[in-house]
Amino acid sequence: MTEISTSADAMLSHARRLETGRDVMDTLAELVEVAGLKVGDRLPPEVELARKLGVSRSKVREALMSWQKMGIVTRNKGAGTVLAAEVSRGAIHMPLTLKIEAESLLRTHAVRRPLEIEAARLAARNASDQQRREIVARMTELLAVFEAREDWRGSDHRFHHAIHEASGNPLFGQFIEQIQRAFDSVYPAPLGKPQLGESTIPMHRPLAEAIAAGDEEQAGRVMAEILDIVADEVAREMETARG
Repeated sequence: MTEISTSADAMLSHARRLETGRDVMDTLAELVEVAGLKVGDRLPPEVELARKLGVSRSKVREALMSWQKMGIVTRNKGAGTVLAAEVSRGAIHMPLTLKIEAESLLRTHAVRRPLEIEAARLAARNASDQQRREIVARMTELLAVFEAREDWRGSDHRFHHAIHEASGNPLFGQFIEQIQRAFDSVYPAPLGKPQLGESTIPMHRPLAEAIAAGDEEQAGRVMAEILDIVADEVAREMETARG
């Protein structure tokens, strides 16, 4: 296990009061970076981290559980808490917490991408007439909310849920929901943008139309394009943050 250095302790002596779970995660990230911990290194025990951060052990545990959901650490009784992803700014002008958030989002997105594409293809193949009408109706609702400049996230969720239901395999919806909930529980407004991916909303019309028409290939292509645009937006945010 790599020891937390004196310089890390000094850094934390000037840290702000940690009032929220996000504050704890932010300062824990700074501690890991200043300590020079690398992938494969073991973090100190929860009780030691709690002492260094000046918070309760339960707050440290919650922060580490959030990191585990995001693939930043692995945790088990035998090996303790091991760093599984790099925690480093990588560029001097990029905030560390933004880098961690963006990389977590991209990892989540990479797992979700093939599931969403295959769900769209299967929905085009397997949906009943009623399910096709439901998908089109949900698309119409989504676009109406979007064009009214209201919060479209709930409508978007219902649209994609309708696709998952029409795929004929309930595991698609279950897996995707679990992945998304894990991310949302930590980052309710990814990169400070609650409606990240807004530019893709008009593309949900051709997606719904392809599924309604039973065009598997087109449904898969449009879904892939939507997801690629979102990934590109995240990459651009990272570049902007780097200055």
